Amino acid sequence: MTTIAPAPAPVTAPDDAPAPAERVGHRAAATPLPADTLRSALARTPRPPRPSALSASLTHGWRALLKIKHVPEQLFDVTAFPVMLTLLFTYLFGGALAGSTHDYLQFFLPGILVQTVVMITMYTGIGLNIDIEKGVFDRFRSLPTWRPAAVVGALLGDAVRYTIASTVVVLLGLALGFRPGGGLLGVAGAVLLLLTFSFSLSWIWTTLGFVLRTEKSVMGVSMMILFPLTFASNIFVDPDTMPPWLQRFVDVNPITHLVAAVRGLMDGEVPGEIGWVLLACVVLVAAFAPLTMRLYSTKS
Repeated sequence: MTTIAPAPAPVTAPDDAPAPAERVGHRAAATPLPADTLRSALARTPRPPRPSALSASLTHGWRALLKIKHVPEQLFDVTAFPVMLTLLFTYLFGGALAGSTHDYLQFFLPGILVQTVVMITMYTGIGLNIDIEKGVFDRFRSLPTWRPAAVVGALLGDAVRYTIASTVVVLLGLALGFRPGGGLLGVAGAVLLLLTFSFSLSWIWTTLGFVLRTEKSVMGVSMMILFPLTFASNIFVDPDTMPPWLQRFVDVNPITHLVAAVRGLMDGEVPGEIGWVLLACVVLVAAFAPLTMRLYSTKS
């Protein structure tokens, strides 16, 4: 006869023994990980050093250039626009104002160079306003970098656009017959002075980019400021032909001093207007750079 052995009794834990999940939790709570171990687990590589002001500004400047790379149509205002203005004014008004287009070009090209670059400075404020509306600057403010780097970088990126526009105008002028008496060195000095002034002037448009609510508003207000400054100057004609009341405005217009300085440098001279232009640059930066940064810090 086959005998069936009784089943073994189940092994039970003592009444006071914790459940497996409770034992694991109890052990984890009883032996917390040291703080050094947590830090080493969270950061296995050393923290990178804080970027310098120059490095942060150049990074944001490179970002501005990458935007041009992805949207090359942005170069239209620094390529086609200068060519159109130079050709139109030279051949429409050259014969009437100077007797020949060649003679007028010698007088006019430094002026149209200034007008071209100064007019496109307003796009700095427009691009800044677009970034604000998209919320990009809210992210920039949270980065552990030099606070003005985002604005300064945008201005540095636009300085490349100003250089392209200056090169286009000078090369076109040389092709049309413009011959600077100061040679290459004079032209380089004139362009450098123009870029310095344009960089300083751009701080006005960055301020407007923070104050005004849409990019169309920034463009409209900028045009209202730039049109009187550029057209009521010595860019197109000699101020001696203007009525006295207009001459008084032209004499204090900073664009007038800038054009006179650029003309002098291209002719191989060192005009006294250079000092006035540099003084205007200092005043513009001192007045609008702190205001821009204050708006940048408080903009919500």
